[in-house]
Amino acid sequence: MRARILVFQQYAAACLCAALCVVSPLLAPAQAAPSTAHSLSPQAEQGQPIDVYIHDAWDSLSRSMNDCKSVVDPKLATTSILYLPANVPEPPEVAALEKSCKVKVDRLPRRIQHIGDIKPGEIAHSGLLYLPNKYVVPGGRFNEMYGWDSYFIILGLIEDGRTDLAKGMVENFFYEIENYGGILNANRTYYFTRSQPPFLSSMIRAVYDSEVSAGQHDQADQWLHRAYEYASRDHALWTAPFHKAGDTGLARYYDLGEGPVEEMADDSTYYPDVIHWLLSHPEVHTDFLVTGPDNPDAKARAELAKTSCDLSASIVCAHAHVGGHWLSRDFYKGDRAMRESGFDPAFRYGPFSGWTHHNAPSGLNSLLYKYERDLAWMAEQLGDTEDAKHWNEAADQRRDAINKYLWNPKKGMFYDYDFMAGKQSTYDYLTTFYPLWAGVADAQQAKAVEANLKVFERAGGTAMSPYETGVQWDLPYGWAPVTWLTVDGLAKNGDMKDAVRISQKFREMVKQNYECDRSIREKYDVITASTEVNVASGYKTNVIGFGWTNAAYLKMGALIKSFGEPAEQVEIPHRVCTTAPAAP
Repeated sequence: MRARILVFQQYAAACLCAALCVVSPLLAPAQAAPSTAHSLSPQAEQGQPIDVYIHDAWDSLSRSMNDCKSVVDPKLATTSILYLPANVPEPPEVAALEKSCKVKVDRLPRRIQHIGDIKPGEIAHSGLLYLPNKYVVPGGRFNEMYGWDSYFIILGLIEDGRTDLAKGMVENFFYEIENYGGILNANRTYYFTRSQPPFLSSMIRAVYDSEVSAGQHDQADQWLHRAYEYASRDHALWTAPFHKAGDTGLARYYDLGEGPVEEMADDSTYYPDVIHWLLSHPEVHTDFLVTGPDNPDAKARAELAKTSCDLSASIVCAHAHVGGHWLSRDFYKGDRAMRESGFDPAFRYGPFSGWTHHNAPSGLNSLLYKYERDLAWMAEQLGDTEDAKHWNEAADQRRDAINKYLWNPKKGMFYDYDFMAGKQSTYDYLTTFYPLWAGVADAQQAKAVEANLKVFERAGGTAMSPYETGVQWDLPYGWAPVTWLTVDGLAKNGDMKDAVRISQKFREMVKQNYECDRSIREKYDVITASTEVNVASGYKTNVIGFGWTNAAYLKMGALIKSFGEPAEQVEIPHRVCTTAPAAP
């Protein structure tokens, strides 16, 4: 184990020194994959100002259970099915949906209390899970409400005066906790085995603060009683045994499912691409491959179900092999955990993050530290001093563990910790700024991390890492949610000049590209400051929408306005409009 970690760390370091990891010819596309967009993706009218576009986009990105278009899953070529909880009466809008849209409505087989109580394989056909309130989707190919995307969308809604819609989305998460066992990756049946990064307490506080600012104190306080109960239940998911990172006192990402994920049916080359990459990079030693025939008989299929994946249970599994090579069962556990983290994929935990479940991430544990402080604050607001004490003690213990395992005083950054190998990572990642945002970092640590901003800063803001690996959550790509947490973390620790400069770069990049193709995108190349992506493997398109980018643009604009000093001028590469606007 230690040997394989060292080999990969040497490989990652070589990538940094060379400034470019060579992508295998088996993987490298001849040209950037064309951007495709769902017909419901919002696109601006000619000459429409970007702020007007964002304001209008919340409605075009909204979905609800009384709307035919919301039930379709464009990622899977299957009949549209809407599932209701086993013990909930059929709402009137669902009955109308079934009649007018020819959507099949079905019941889940039993009541669900915890994530993992029901496996996706127990449900014959994948479908959407009912939610009572309207919600905003990220963009393009998505028709479901996602876990961590929604936090940033909620910030944008509140900034744009749409608190009621934001609150309804938080109520939808309460509904998921009550009826589907927890906050799911998204409200689809194939997500029953995992969650997403824990932002619920931050969502609650954002809505609460908005209502208090509007003078709705009584309403906000009454709602907080209800919210506290669900936040406590959601937090318990992250201290469950399967989410524990060994005996470190920290948490990890983990999916209770097995084998390849069902939603990758819309990218049938992903897992073969991973195999091609591993075969073409023999110098990178992993345990991600096992051998087996390409056309297995019954005996071989039974063996592959133990060592790799179950062909009888997964259509995706049946295509996930190359020349007698299959991906290991443990790789699939890491692949699933990587998807719970939201960073799908990066090379942060080995190639394609196949060791995600072996690590205690600095980002996740910073989120949980903030969660525990938020729960303590809620308990104090509700007059429960014993609960407040409990949550503060939990936060103190987590901070001690973060400092023990994740802080590197020599490098001045927070890293992840491989508790299986007993070794701290050396992979520089933008989540090193999460402890600043969450309040974990003390003043000395914050200054040290700020001094390392140059590792990540690029023309269009901040890159996820300094390693170009050919996947979307590494260089050259920058993403709105983590850029916003970085900016807000800098601001919270008094570094307003850096926060404003990164905000200016990001907003200018978004605006220039919007003026070219009249859309806002999921991710950006922050070196060229453009939307043109050349992802070798994983999600190769650059989806139009886009909820969290819209939100970050608004929040960064508000932060710049609050600065109170003349901001320095920033320059980014000028985007030359060489392509026609993408079709909506």
